Amino acid sequence: MKNIIGKILGNYEIQSELSKKAGRRTLLARDLRTQETVVIKLLLFNDEFEWDDLKLFEREVQILKNLTHPKLARYIDSFDSQTPGYFALVQTYINSPTLEQHLKQGHSFTEIEVKQIARQILEILIYLHSQNPPVIHRDIKPSNILLDIKPDNIQVYLIDFGAVKTITSSNLEHTVVGTYGYMAPEQFGGSAVPASDLYSLGATLIHCCTGTHPADLPQNDLKIQFKQATNLSIDFTNWLQSMTQPSLDRRLHSARYAIDILEAPPTKSQLVTAAIKPSGSKIQLTKNTDALEILIPPSGLDVSLIFIALFAVAWNAGIFAWTAGVLSMPSFINIALALFSLPFWGVGVFMVSWIIFCLFGKTRLRLNQYQISLTYELFGAKFHNPRPEATSNIDKVVYTPKHFTKDSDGEHIEVHSQLTIHAGVNEYQLKVNTGSIKSEVELEWLAHEVNDFCSKTS
Repeated sequence: MKNIIGKILGNYEIQSELSKKAGRRTLLARDLRTQETVVIKLLLFNDEFEWDDLKLFEREVQILKNLTHPKLARYIDSFDSQTPGYFALVQTYINSPTLEQHLKQGHSFTEIEVKQIARQILEILIYLHSQNPPVIHRDIKPSNILLDIKPDNIQVYLIDFGAVKTITSSNLEHTVVGTYGYMAPEQFGGSAVPASDLYSLGATLIHCCTGTHPADLPQNDLKIQFKQATNLSIDFTNWLQSMTQPSLDRRLHSARYAIDILEAPPTKSQLVTAAIKPSGSKIQLTKNTDALEILIPPSGLDVSLIFIALFAVAWNAGIFAWTAGVLSMPSFINIALALFSLPFWGVGVFMVSWIIFCLFGKTRLRLNQYQISLTYELFGAKFHNPRPEATSNIDKVVYTPKHFTKDSDGEHIEVHSQLTIHAGVNEYQLKVNTGSIKSEVELEWLAHEVNDFCSKTS
């Protein structure tokens, strides 16, 4: 498609060309119906066309249709043409230069400005990652961030969802999508999780602070070495290091938690990489150089527990009536029917026990230099599950964020986040909704504390 300026595509008059890549063009156009300026992204059917590009383009269209956020370009329209061959995506136009343009012009960002950029992008990521299923951008970098710098504030926008995907456990792909230098290590294997976007954001912010592309900075064990090229506060330096940890187990996992750490008041003795207890959490954590103890109080009475309790009462009343009825007239057949009810009694007893534990039971995770144990405590009785194991046998600490999978009918099922400590053949697990663990932020806090303790005792 040559000399496209001034031509009409669909209901849009092309005014100028914003960018041109292999098989793609981004155009500025006028909507002939509303007279508004819009952006049109074209995927061309030419010698450079690849089917993977079409898959990504169609995915971008479908996802953008369902996104509504003031800091994202809004979906307007999509259409295609056979002659000449192309797919078109139409979005609102945001008249602001990119962060990349600011950097090329030599703009020097202060720490306060970089934090403002970080906070606004994280707020966008909270929105994207909270979708069902979560939406992962996968290509956060300076050219995909629009920046409107004013004397009193900075307005930040995130654009170009050409690499976007939704995350489920059943749609892993082997296509490597992202930009070298800003792309998280796991993306080289075709995998992406919410923390992958955090890595890309961290690398982008490092570019802001240093004025140097992250790929051009030295590395040590895949960690970007940027401290020597900046004059940042210790807290913010450590925060950036947590954002760009190459290991998912050590990286900040959620945008909401990253904001909590970013906005935490600076301290003289506490590094930003150390976990901070979320406000309102009832979990009791005690830690020193020799031991770590996490006490999770009962979850208490809530609406869901009331519903389960009512169901348990109805269930056990029905089983009692059945058993009493058949035993009131003793006979071989009636005794057999009474025995048939035993499995149902087992279910009823389990429900009652679970309700009692939710109201009065505690969960305690202990680690010291010698042993790890997970104990369930109720009215003075203690139950180990699994059995205690030597601390020296701990292989790894894995935090798995909330994700979605599909059941046999193809329906999405939410899988709660969980913390798993692998020690020998045993797995010690804490999950959201275990006792008073009510949020991912709390579980991620515990994951950081456990991981920090294990790294110091190993």
